[in-house]
Amino acid sequence: MAILDWLGPRGPLSRSAAALGVGALTIAAVLTTTVAGPAAADAVTDTVTVGANPWAVAVSGDRAYVTNTGSNTVSVIDTAATPPAVIDTIAVGGQPIGVAVSGDRAYVTNAGAGTVSVIDTAATPPTVIDTVTVDAFPYGVAVSGTRAYVANQAGGTVSVIDTAATPPAVIDTVTVDAQPYGVAISGTRVYVTNQGAGTVSVIDTAANPPTVTDTVTVGTAPYGVAVSGTRAYVANGGSGTVSVIDTAATPPAVIDTITVGTRPVGVAVSGTRAYVANGGSGTVSVIDTAATPPAVIDTITVGTRPAVVAISGTRAYATNAGDDTVSVIAIDHAPTLTGTPPAGTVGQPYNYEFTVTGRPAPTATVTTGTLPDGLTLTPEGVLSGTPTTGGRFEFMLTGSNGIGEPVALPVVLDIDDTTPSATGSLGSLGLLGSFESFVTP
Repeated sequence: MAILDWLGPRGPLSRSAAALGVGALTIAAVLTTTVAGPAAADAVTDTVTVGANPWAVAVSGDRAYVTNTGSNTVSVIDTAATPPAVIDTIAVGGQPIGVAVSGDRAYVTNAGAGTVSVIDTAATPPTVIDTVTVDAFPYGVAVSGTRAYVANQAGGTVSVIDTAATPPAVIDTVTVDAQPYGVAISGTRVYVTNQGAGTVSVIDTAANPPTVTDTVTVGTAPYGVAVSGTRAYVANGGSGTVSVIDTAATPPAVIDTITVGTRPVGVAVSGTRAYVANGGSGTVSVIDTAATPPAVIDTITVGTRPAVVAISGTRAYATNAGDDTVSVIAIDHAPTLTGTPPAGTVGQPYNYEFTVTGRPAPTATVTTGTLPDGLTLTPEGVLSGTPTTGGRFEFMLTGSNGIGEPVALPVVLDIDDTTPSATGSLGSLGLLGSFESFVTP
């Protein structure tokens, strides 16, 4: 099912209307935000109102760029603000769908216009500086180096844009399977989901010209695709599943299929977690990719008809095409533990705080060796107290929060003993001897 059909009556009127460029809404986004309270692991913390029928989202630095299919605009969200808020709205081509950011340029596919808008994100305000004509109904876009790859659904092709050219221009067109939608890049390979064929085309970008080298059968109506390491994750909108492809196999092949929510569309990966936007369920499925086999471990309720999810740092951003919002999700992160404590002194107060990060908040513990006498370690990683014994102490700290593997930090801590030694004290006997001589007749 194509996006323009799936959006329903609140979205674009029809394929024919999109092609003719009619039915476009020009209502500006209302700059409102709903605050959901303190952050918890894998939970919605904020909801940002954007334009009509938001579809794709890409994050770069402290900005998120959201395509509003029903408004013909891109909303720019300041993700560092409290709460996050729309700070700019950029007019682009007809029915924008995909967006990708590289450096100070954002590339937006305009399905209704058959073009890609190039936005200078460093300008004040951000501005469209170029428009590149591609094939019919461009949807997904991904950028690597000086090349942008655009999936043209009606054309059954991928346009290759030289982004370093002045102006940027299409330099190659690669034929793939029916109704290509999603695009992801890893090294010299581009992975393209083909909605109408239930396949993924693998393009070798090092070939001249770029060429399809493999075609992998996945589920029904594949939408989004994301690659991490030697795995590609494909959201199958018609199957309610995610296909896991071993990209290192010859040829690449599906090795796992994971059931998620209804009509999954977008997928993004961070560490050992994959996040899948389920358009028919109003949820985001969280997959533990390190499990054998990979499995859904959490389901997050978001807005109506979530479409695409993007991850940046400790936040995931999910567009909700049905209620014109973006859900901001606090996501799980494996623990980190760092620090080099300075030497201490017997009898002197000591305090040092190790840096412990992760979500949920990790717990720091001593797993081998012993702390210096008089010192204690809090679960937050604060080592404090008053040392009572000098020497060199070697011990291992471990940080864990149930996400990924616990992290270990070996520590060597010297405690200096400045208490006068017994030999030094006996040196006063010289004075005592003199005293005895003084009192002896």
